[in-house]
Amino acid sequence: MNIRIKRRWIIIRNYMISWTLAFIFLAIIRGMGTIELGSINFKLREALIIAFTFGPFFGAISGLVQNLTEKRYNQRVSIYRLIGLRLVYAILFLFFLVFMAYIMVTQFFGEAKGFVAFAFEPGNIPIYFYILTVDSLMLLLRQINLMLGENNLWKLLQGKFYTPREEERIFMFLDLQSSTEHAENLGHIAYSRMIQDCFNDLGVVIENEAEIYQYVGDEVVLSWVLNKGLRHQNCLNAFFTFKNKLHMKKDYYQTNYNSLPFFKAGLHSGKITVTEVGKYKKEIAYHGDTINTTSRIQGQCNALNQDLLVSQQLKDQLDTTGFNFENMGSIPLKGKEKEVVVFGVTQAIPK
Repeated sequence: MNIRIKRRWIIIRNYMISWTLAFIFLAIIRGMGTIELGSINFKLREALIIAFTFGPFFGAISGLVQNLTEKRYNQRVSIYRLIGLRLVYAILFLFFLVFMAYIMVTQFFGEAKGFVAFAFEPGNIPIYFYILTVDSLMLLLRQINLMLGENNLWKLLQGKFYTPREEERIFMFLDLQSSTEHAENLGHIAYSRMIQDCFNDLGVVIENEAEIYQYVGDEVVLSWVLNKGLRHQNCLNAFFTFKNKLHMKKDYYQTNYNSLPFFKAGLHSGKITVTEVGKYKKEIAYHGDTINTTSRIQGQCNALNQDLLVSQQLKDQLDTTGFNFENMGSIPLKGKEKEVVVFGVTQAIPK
């Protein structure tokens, strides 16, 4: 399955589970030891049946809206406007649910009062408030998850990063070339907008199972668990996927910024330590020589006139089919006693 489609299905699945649990919680609270103020009273068993019916349905719709929001609006509006848009959606969907519920109770329970009277029964207002609150909280949790990195919020809550642990990973350092020149020509505001656009376009690397670890100015650090990075040559393909994306949008960048941004990258693999750091601002951090070495390799791209450099250690782990590797020899890297053999990488031209 395509990575993008899989990711969208995961979002929908998570919303379906979350809304089902939310409705179960509401059913238990309202169905045990409380008296309903509305004309239609559901026992706990009936309320749970409704929860398992409406939960997945409401969750599926919410997940689809979330996918649409992330695709079209996340990078263009503030979090306040995003919440506002979701509230408008939730209110419209609530109206639809109430309308469907009204049809159901008139058909099966013989409800005779009008739609407005039914919709604004005293017992319904707290339910509406609950649904709007839950939807806003889910949106905020989704935003936090995006800021921490996909699925890292759940791992953080599980305490997986509390104690430092060792992992074998691949890292890529991507750096914007001629950044000083771009900043001088564009000015700081336009330059920052260009960086925003570049990093938004970098989202294509999810097709190559990349995790975006860190943004540092005009540089970004990508990471893979070793087996994911090696699979289908993901770590190499990610660079060329991003490069092709920028090339496809060259007219956009020329029109808006009078330039075509270009990135160079370094790749390396090895053992690192991953842990949770910070007291007042928590972050998931990777420590180890692998990261430092990757950064130093990327720093040699200009000197060796290469767009993508890969360490021999990583090259030996990769399936090299479809790529050309040029041995650039052993190079000294700042802070390391031993020299590192690196290779320039280009895509092989199909025959």
